[in-house]
Amino acid sequence: MPADPARVKVVAHRGASAQWPEHTRAAMLQAIADGADGIECDVRLTADDRLVCWHDPTVDRTSDGRGSVRARTLAQLRELDVVSWHGGPVVPAALGGPRDQVLTLEDLLDIVAAAGRPIDLAIELKHPAAYRFAAEDAVLEVLAGRGWDPATGELGGGGRVSLMSFHPGAVRHLRRTVGAPVAMCLLDTPAAAVAYDGGAPATRAVKAAYVRRVTKQSADLVTSGEVGGAGPGVDYVVAFPDRVRGWVEAGRLVRVWTVDTAEDLAAVLAVRAHEVTTNVPAKVVAMLAGATPSDESPAS
Repeated sequence: MPADPARVKVVAHRGASAQWPEHTRAAMLQAIADGADGIECDVRLTADDRLVCWHDPTVDRTSDGRGSVRARTLAQLRELDVVSWHGGPVVPAALGGPRDQVLTLEDLLDIVAAAGRPIDLAIELKHPAAYRFAAEDAVLEVLAGRGWDPATGELGGGGRVSLMSFHPGAVRHLRRTVGAPVAMCLLDTPAAAVAYDGGAPATRAVKAAYVRRVTKQSADLVTSGEVGGAGPGVDYVVAFPDRVRGWVEAGRLVRVWTVDTAEDLAAVLAVRAHEVTTNVPAKVVAMLAGATPSDESPAS
């Protein structure tokens, strides 16, 4: 029996990242306007030890700069153009000026607090990282300053904050302090994970072996109950529906990424997952409400 669509939460993947550049103020504000129940973000440490919302270890893909995020201060990151790479329209003033788009975790918490309704926040810790678990500790410190309850995940204003990582060591580190709201993200099947790799066959084989090992270790943490949540990709759900459904039945929180099409959503509903992470929150909100928006590729 599929999940009740009315009870599935929609979490915006790096904000409304199909419409506006990922992790920007514009993307986060748009996600809230689109009716998302929550926002997902990645965080990394800057040279001056600020937590910035950024996915990649470098600035190359999503700005006009080059080099490591860690090598730049927050002020230096805010001098970069983080909009033009996306190829979309000019960001309207209502969604922030050009130099207002790079967000710290504190900035994002302010946006969530000002939403006027409860908004959940899912924070992913990125690894490998030269600073080991310093980002995890910094996130916990920032959240503690906002009155976050690490036992329940509750944040003032009615929303919840959950923490997650693809790195089993990071999840174990967080579990020393945090209660239920920690999720183990799961790499897709080895074939999917290496499909985009242009390296030599031997390199792809090594990568596939690593993916298998980490995926099994991660799944075991969820199955054993050592962590209270799982973040599988859609391909993982399709490959292992019984396993994912079993986690739901065992009381684990299951949040599936990245759900952008009707086909993706059907697979998620079939395993009764609780939450979906999507680049197109308005579209998925409409589908869950019973509307039938076009299933064309998201516009940039």
